[in-house]
Amino acid sequence: MFYTDVNRQAPAAEYDHAVVWITTVLLGLGLVMVYSASIAIAEGSRGTGHQSAYYLLRHGVYIALSVAIALIVFQIPLRLWQQAAPYLFVLGLALLALVLVPGIGREVNGSRRWLSLYFVNLQPSELMKLFVLIYAADYTVRKAAFMHSLRKGFLPMLAVMLLTGGLLLREPDLGAFAVIAAIAMGILFLGGMSWRLFAGLLVMLVIGFVALILASPYRLQRVLGFMDPWSDPYGKGYQLSHALIAFGRGEWFGVGLGGSVEKLFYLPEAHTDFLLAVIAEELGFAGVLAIVLLFAWLVVRAFAIGRRAVMLEHYFSALVAQGIGLWIGVQVIINMGVNMGVLPTKGLTLPLLSFGGSAVVVTCCAIALLLRIDWESRQLMRGLNV
Repeated sequence: MFYTDVNRQAPAAEYDHAVVWITTVLLGLGLVMVYSASIAIAEGSRGTGHQSAYYLLRHGVYIALSVAIALIVFQIPLRLWQQAAPYLFVLGLALLALVLVPGIGREVNGSRRWLSLYFVNLQPSELMKLFVLIYAADYTVRKAAFMHSLRKGFLPMLAVMLLTGGLLLREPDLGAFAVIAAIAMGILFLGGMSWRLFAGLLVMLVIGFVALILASPYRLQRVLGFMDPWSDPYGKGYQLSHALIAFGRGEWFGVGLGGSVEKLFYLPEAHTDFLLAVIAEELGFAGVLAIVLLFAWLVVRAFAIGRRAVMLEHYFSALVAQGIGLWIGVQVIINMGVNMGVLPTKGLTLPLLSFGGSAVVVTCCAIALLLRIDWESRQLMRGLNV
């Protein structure tokens, strides 16, 4: 009976066109806005050779590389990803540990988060988001019978998350840890974890994050700057105050593409973490709203693809698809919250838009996985219809 109902709705398309178009639009808009936000810093920096198109060309290469790798990822069946899940997670841990080795890990602005590959820098924390997602989905499927058990279902996952968090906090990269923790928690919850265990985990995480902030002077200063950026606009409130100025200048429809003043050495990280502020200044509320709607549509499609996989009893695929939607949604909310002064300043990029090779590549790989899940579901539905 179930398969009969599904067969009546079997789609003719081979993949979700909406996901492809949303991703394409976001990547294209990101390329334009990264160029606009980075012209001044590229021309004024000796490291870029004073070339205005420096970041445009690099970001264009990153996007081309991302699409090429994503096409390869799309060819790999989900069962192989599930079989490789533990090994990918161990690989991710090894890379996180390697970053901390003096002489190997590359340090920028006091953070050791990158591995130099000569031509590009690899950021293992970005890879770890994908690896944790796959591992958590596989773990939840394997431990489905123990999701209500503290000892067999909860504690093993907590142990590996604490190990991951410890390595990330050594870099330090609290933002990546927050996203990874949200991914793992969300997948466990979607996989059937009991409400009591989930609530207990949530309370523990909140207490842990508060303790981390209080124990670190620079994190505490960021929180204080977030609470009142105008009390020290040239110190701890500098980034946020200029981001808010950019939003204020943009008003409804912006000052026009390329017309941002804040990107002219006022707003730090204008082409990466604070790209949304430049978008708000140049394209206004209308531009920001369009981006919010595109991301919301992408998250909705991810959960719809996951729901179809559940109907077909492909539970690993379903958790991966919904985990991708959760990952993108959480990271977008954090980045936008930081730019708008709703959340303390954190070093997280805006997916598919901000400049950053590792982030763009990994996010495109996640989108390719999502499309692969959708493709496999459609093929199965078509086969059942036959």
